[in-house]
Amino acid sequence: MSRPTPTTPPTKLSKAPTVSARRTTPLALLALAVGAFGIGTTEFVMMGLLPEVADDLGVSIPSAGHLVSAYALGVVIGAPLLAAVTARMSRRKVLMGLMGLFIAGNALSAFAPTYDYLLAARFLSGLPHGAFFGVGAVVATSMVAPERKARSVSLMFLGLTVANVIGVPVATAMGQQLGWRATFLGVSVIGVAAIAALALLIPHDRVGAPVTGLRGELAALRSLPVWLALGTTVAGFGALFSAYSYITPMLTDSAGYADSSVTLLLALFGVGATIGNLVGGRLADHSMRGTLFGGLVSLIAVLGAFPLLMSTEWSAALAVVLLGVAAFVTGSPLNLMVMERASTAPSLASSANQAAFNLANAGGAWIGGLALAAGFGVTSPALVGAGLAVLGLGVAGIAYVVDRRGVRVTPSAGRERVVASHVPVRAEKVHH
Repeated sequence: MSRPTPTTPPTKLSKAPTVSARRTTPLALLALAVGAFGIGTTEFVMMGLLPEVADDLGVSIPSAGHLVSAYALGVVIGAPLLAAVTARMSRRKVLMGLMGLFIAGNALSAFAPTYDYLLAARFLSGLPHGAFFGVGAVVATSMVAPERKARSVSLMFLGLTVANVIGVPVATAMGQQLGWRATFLGVSVIGVAAIAALALLIPHDRVGAPVTGLRGELAALRSLPVWLALGTTVAGFGALFSAYSYITPMLTDSAGYADSSVTLLLALFGVGATIGNLVGGRLADHSMRGTLFGGLVSLIAVLGAFPLLMSTEWSAALAVVLLGVAAFVTGSPLNLMVMERASTAPSLASSANQAAFNLANAGGAWIGGLALAAGFGVTSPALVGAGLAVLGLGVAGIAYVVDRRGVRVTPSAGRERVVASHVPVRAEKVHH
């Protein structure tokens, strides 16, 4: 009897994708993308509505900024927690339940009477974020052939990147014209549409309790390769947010753009992120490791060239697009790598990767801010980001060496054991 390999999670929606399933896969992935679109919109729209929220609730802009942090904290806590406690449930029902929690958080945000209530509602809104993407990635990869896994993940994340192109600008304009509460009501409507799409398009799964159980899922996260993959996510996307968090002063103070042009330029970043996400998913199906290395090297080059690129308007606009492309090329391979390295707990591992992404968001912004506070210049956060990308490349290189030596940690009888081989993990397949 053939045993499951590291590239095939032991629990799936079905034993193998049938011809009919493959034909309906694009629609099923669309349902996941609709949910990702709503999540991406509510995550980033608060940044554009801080003045309106602060004025309406009578708090300062820095205090209103804590609403962004509250959401990120919800993601970090909710991602592994919700993925772990729902490990024995139907993934289709879990996805719908997570979107229900998403709707509740945004509806409560819309009707929050005070700043403290809004702070709690934003934390609640962030709780389902990571678990949705984690469980959704497992569902997406289970419905396609093995050679299309990374592409399926990228199609789900397409909703997140498109949100930066369309969702966030439209939601921001809605909040400025109709009041910020209208924005969160609108996002709640997107959540309702996502639940309807999930109910109609995601196939009913027959997944029972995972073979490993909750303890086994948690034990899978003790694997060194998993932590190396998560470390690459933190360093690589920390590099992105070190620069992106301060992109507005770079565009206005260095490149000379007017404040009114920034919204359009940020939409260009979303275009670049969308391109990078789709290209990264396609390339990763051919070479996951090569795509990751190539994306990190590209990110180092783009961030290193930022001081020069931010010297003129046209080159600054190009830099914004290239930053989105280079950063999000690595998204699908990193997510798939974490899932494969924790093959007995793919949902939990993928959710943990989303928590790592949000840690990168907070950490990158903090480190980039240190460079600004030290007086190194308005483009200095980009150079700090280049350094973080180098760190990420180094961690990815260590992970490659570990995989080449074929050492991985697997849970067995409640303990971990080391399995040594000289075959790369990704190359282990069952041939019939």
